[in-house]
Amino acid sequence: MNKYRNETNSLNPFLRFFKILSLNAQRMPSKKKGVPVAACAVFISLGIMFSAIAVPQLYAAPKQEIIEIQPEADSKKASHMIKGIPIVVQDYYKAGCETYACTMLLQGLGFDIDEHKFVDNYLILRDMSWDENGTMYGPDMDSAFAGDIFTGHGINCPAMAKSINGYLKTQKTDKKAYFSKEMSLEQLCEEYIDNDIPVMTWVTCYMEESYERFSWVINYVDENSKHKVGDEIAWRQNEHCMVLIGYTDTQYIFNDSVAGKVVYHDKALAETRFKEIGTQSVVVK
Repeated sequence: MNKYRNETNSLNPFLRFFKILSLNAQRMPSKKKGVPVAACAVFISLGIMFSAIAVPQLYAAPKQEIIEIQPEADSKKASHMIKGIPIVVQDYYKAGCETYACTMLLQGLGFDIDEHKFVDNYLILRDMSWDENGTMYGPDMDSAFAGDIFTGHGINCPAMAKSINGYLKTQKTDKKAYFSKEMSLEQLCEEYIDNDIPVMTWVTCYMEESYERFSWVINYVDENSKHKVGDEIAWRQNEHCMVLIGYTDTQYIFNDSVAGKVVYHDKALAETRFKEIGTQSVVVK
């Protein structure tokens, strides 16, 4: 009996009714089976036809919840710009773009310093000289500014960081200047700009192509130099230093002392010029 109940209870109401009729017919004496069995066959056929039409409406399968899997959001920001970094126009020290860049950066960080005070007290400079044969001598630019601040040739990131640290030692701060020759502009944005830390970057004026203009023999080095006295180094025309302050999806944003304003440059072009000048940068943190 339990088996019979389990079999019939698992069916839908219509088929269960006809199943019961069929089973009852099978249990009837053989001489009485003819009509009931035939009748049951007709009823079963009709029941199957009816249930095929009606059951889906009465016993529709439950709707399945559709879960849309959203793609992971891109972790990179589309744009970011640091506010509060002033523009200092390069109108006096014509060769001092690095000094103007560091002045803008330091003022943006809250330090009371201008380009004149920095040049007079903290910028490491070494003069250029010539011998009787016309050979030019000067410092490794990783160690000092080459020439005078009005007509000279510039200074590289190690010597500039050293100069800035000379100033920071006189201030009540735990900040220090750090240089890099390893990081791309994109990496600098991820590491510093996204954290509102401006970056001095060595690129070119108006992102024009740089080229070797002339060379000299090194007569001054310090702990930052990878050269030795007597080595020859080349200087690249159009070298320039600006403060990287932001980016969009297609451009990098700089404070430019020569243009006297915030400028936007194509990312690929800026990376190319940045590499030409040695992927040099300085941060104060």
